[in-house]
Amino acid sequence: MAARGLLFGISRLVSTRFSSTAVFQRPKLTLPQKSFHTAFVLRCEATDDNDSQIVAKQRDPTKARDQVIPVETSIEYLESEAYQITYGANPVWKEYRRNFKGHYPPPKTRKTCIRQEEISTGNPCPICRDEYLVLDYRNIKLLQQFICPHTGAVLSYSKTGLCQKKHRELLVAVERARDCGFLTFDVQHREYNYSEYIKIKQ
Repeated sequence: MAARGLLFGISRLVSTRFSSTAVFQRPKLTLPQKSFHTAFVLRCEATDDNDSQIVAKQRDPTKARDQVIPVETSIEYLESEAYQITYGANPVWKEYRRNFKGHYPPPKTRKTCIRQEEISTGNPCPICRDEYLVLDYRNIKLLQQFICPHTGAVLSYSKTGLCQKKHRELLVAVERARDCGFLTFDVQHREYNYSEYIKIKQ
């Protein structure tokens, strides 16, 4: 009788434990679906606001790129003493070295160095690392550093190390500067046989 009573007590305890565990694992929602969704959205928005405030406090001011630098300031910077101390007589991409995994560099550079108005890499490209280098069709001294003096073509990103976004901005700025006459370029000489266009009178 004692053994039977002991087994009955153990079985009752086990059943009670599993039933309580099942209740905690799968709770029943008492709120309507619409109100639950609204409360969930409000809670997520409050969490996002707190996270954004924490990120804003922890943001490194040296990596922030939310300030827009005017082109006039960039042109003055290229003529300043600080620029000469930093780069000297070399182009801004001369001393830059890419970092990549393995022995061979990838065929393309990274898409962009700046995400959410902040530098997201430890080795940004020559333009992204210096916020006072602005690619604009009026900034001729900066654009000339990315043009080959022998062929007049824009240097490839594999040589300059620019990210894909800044390289596209460079191409647009160079074309606009040429259209406005700020950058001179040589047109290829072509010879025509004018006898094919002039009608000969018989």
